[in-house]
Amino acid sequence: MEQTKLIRWLRLILGGIILLFAGIIYAWSIINTPFRQIESVIVDGVEKQVVINATQLGLNYTLTIIFFCLGGLSSGLLSKKTSTTLRLITSAVLLFSGFFISSNLVSHISEGGSFIPLYLSYGVLAGLGIGVAYNTVIGATNAWFPDKQGVSSGILMAGFGLSSLILGRIADTMGKSVTFGWEKTYVSLAISISVILLAAAFLVKPPPVGTVFPKPKKEKKTAGAGAVKDYSVIEMLKRPSFYLIFVYCTLLAASGSAAIGFARDIMTDVGATGNFALTMVGILAVFNGLGRLTCGWLFDNLEIRKTQLISSIISILAPLTVVLGLMTRSVTISLIGVCLCGVSFGFAPTTLSVFAAKFYGPKNFSLNFSMLNLILIPAPFAATLAGTVKDATGEFFLAFVILTALTVIGFFVNLGIRKP
Repeated sequence: MEQTKLIRWLRLILGGIILLFAGIIYAWSIINTPFRQIESVIVDGVEKQVVINATQLGLNYTLTIIFFCLGGLSSGLLSKKTSTTLRLITSAVLLFSGFFISSNLVSHISEGGSFIPLYLSYGVLAGLGIGVAYNTVIGATNAWFPDKQGVSSGILMAGFGLSSLILGRIADTMGKSVTFGWEKTYVSLAISISVILLAAAFLVKPPPVGTVFPKPKKEKKTAGAGAVKDYSVIEMLKRPSFYLIFVYCTLLAASGSAAIGFARDIMTDVGATGNFALTMVGILAVFNGLGRLTCGWLFDNLEIRKTQLISSIISILAPLTVVLGLMTRSVTISLIGVCLCGVSFGFAPTTLSVFAAKFYGPKNFSLNFSMLNLILIPAPFAATLAGTVKDATGEFFLAFVILTALTVIGFFVNLGIRKP
């Protein structure tokens, strides 16, 4: 038992490190720099540099998230027919291909070329690769923590969410340097992340059959407590709870998705300096990670209903605070709002992981979790919405008003979620 405790915590740390590298998906608002098309415009008599292709950048992020979800679903479908080793090797090949091809598109797009090759390489290939790795690592690692699903999910997903703070900042420094530049930076990312995933292929394993785990500290004394029925994916899809969870977490993640996609631009719009706006992306990553950790702790230590209520309140306050910040042109209020969006976004994946385990059982966790994780397909359209509104109106205000209204709807959807 003591050896199992040590091994599983080491595996959890390893899983967090692997997902830290795979989480480069959330650094898009930083590493999209070489693909930005800048134009000088006069606003209130002052010349400003503005991005004129926000819609295309937002669409690429949206496509990346969509194929990230599809990669996770593919991994879930194949989880009982293939090994973790094969799936992680596949993810390494896909991610390397996506980033390496993208490195050759920097000049092409900066000179006004089509975004379609970027959509196919970064959006499709890299997105699929990250999705396969994400589902595989979470499924195999969480299996070591049947008694601490919330904490395990929170730590793993915190590593995934913190990637933009660490890798994003490193990539930005490399991209702006004379020695590297953005083309070599993308090649470096392709090599380093794929090597990590190849190593993970031989280190990440689910627990052997018959492994004895510690019992949860808090067990209900009612008969049958702790026993969770194992639902197949078909059985899960027949439960109203699945659709309520799906809609709620989609709305929970929407404002965070928009904030992650355009954090730097939001802060620049309210008067923040370019360097502070870039730092904001890192701060957002910290709060994204904190949201994941906090949500996991709350699920393990509070009743599910109380955790749901807390997440609903935060999800409403997040876009509403951004609206207030944009209205008042306040850097401080906007900063708080974007951070809350990060926390709200962080609550979503941890909630999905915990619900998949506690509502539908551990046996089919990988596939059930990947089905629930499809909420990230509609959620990132919030980033596309924000980019489109920005292009049409010159600001993000209307987009976050809409997002605030959606989170209020999400509050009432959340009230209807019941354990099957």
